[in-house]
Amino acid sequence: MKAAPITTSNRAARQSDGRSLRAKCPRSNHSKMGSQHSGRDPLSLIEKSNEGRVKHLLPIRFNRMLESPFAFFRGTAIVQAHDLKNTPSSGVVVQACGDCHLMNFGVFASPERTLIFDINDFDETLPAPFEWDVKRLASSFALASRWRNFGKKEGYRTSRAVVKAYRDHMASFAGMHTLDGWYAHVTVGDLIDRFESDPELRKTLDRTVDIAHKHTSETGFHSMVRDVSGRPRIMDRPPLIYHVHHSKLDLKRDVVPFFEMYKATLSLDHQVLFDRFQLVDAAFKVVGVGSVGTQCYVTLWMADVDDPLFLQVKQAIPSVLDGVAGPSAYKNNGERVVVGQKIMQSASDIFLGWVRSPQGNDFYVRQLRDQKVSVDLATASEGFLVDYATLCGQTLARAHAKSGKAPEINGYLGSGSNFDDALIDYAAAYADQVEKDYEAFHAATRSGRFPTKTSS
Repeated sequence: MKAAPITTSNRAARQSDGRSLRAKCPRSNHSKMGSQHSGRDPLSLIEKSNEGRVKHLLPIRFNRMLESPFAFFRGTAIVQAHDLKNTPSSGVVVQACGDCHLMNFGVFASPERTLIFDINDFDETLPAPFEWDVKRLASSFALASRWRNFGKKEGYRTSRAVVKAYRDHMASFAGMHTLDGWYAHVTVGDLIDRFESDPELRKTLDRTVDIAHKHTSETGFHSMVRDVSGRPRIMDRPPLIYHVHHSKLDLKRDVVPFFEMYKATLSLDHQVLFDRFQLVDAAFKVVGVGSVGTQCYVTLWMADVDDPLFLQVKQAIPSVLDGVAGPSAYKNNGERVVVGQKIMQSASDIFLGWVRSPQGNDFYVRQLRDQKVSVDLATASEGFLVDYATLCGQTLARAHAKSGKAPEINGYLGSGSNFDDALIDYAAAYADQVEKDYEAFHAATRSGRFPTKTSS
């Protein structure tokens, strides 16, 4: 039988296609914030994002957002998504994170039990122009620099480190064979070797490894669980962890079928593994900043008296990019999250799956404690933040390259600093805008529009 001809464009042609996009959208245009029309109302967008959330938990969300403009930025992905819609677009679409800020990167264990560094939050993932993630990431470093009192000048350095690392590494991925790019990953061991000459970063990475090795189901079982009448039970720590008592909720009728539907989304070998565990308890858990108020549960499963597994069941609501970058291709938002995560991550949790509840709410499921750790930036130096910005920029480039558009992005970005310069200006200007929005939010909390008093 005669083989079909290869129709895929070669790398050089695709890079040329990327360069040609500069005519429609010059790289310098990315410095622009977009049209700030008179109808821009970030407070109304925050209210819109509160729809469908657990109302008595909203004050926790608002209090967390009040901590700083940086914390406010973390909780308002919907606002920047709205603003990005009006910015110049390269036209190169990838699977985007949608909420790509520096705190959504971290360390976790691969299925092979190797500690890797990667993006770790995909609640907002959806196809979108590649530069949207880069802009949000660069803006987060500009705000983090100000939060750490490094000032605007240092903010320029960190945001430049993000964009330059992204551009340089995208050039590398553009020249890779397809499978090499797909399998690419960054292990913490590699990072320790790479930054051996940086004592602060090396010390932080060593400490991260130690913490990660303690973030397991086994250690969580001892810290989160107590014995109640001979049965393990998750300890209540209201208002952040508590049991929900539904008189009409029946375990066999409601809960077991829910997890059977979830199990069907796992690969067959992981279904066999999952069947070895039995559900023994579940509790509501408040997580994050932007996620506060959505339904999230921690569930305890046991294979034996000393063999626990914690699974997090997290509600998946429509992405903030839905209707901004385009509609989702998935009817279940849990599936949207899972597929996006598997496309962008270098390795994903073996228990990652999705399900829809009888009430019509979408959820995704993953391990709660699987050596997951985020770097603590509260005491980080300015030099450390620059190194961390470089690492995040490299990691984002690898995640975007898995969408198969590395040659086009590389062609568009080029080897000069045009795009870098534009993004640095954008990040600083957007950080200014976030600070203004934060002040408006702060005033609105004082007036009672966003209540911050939690119920006891």
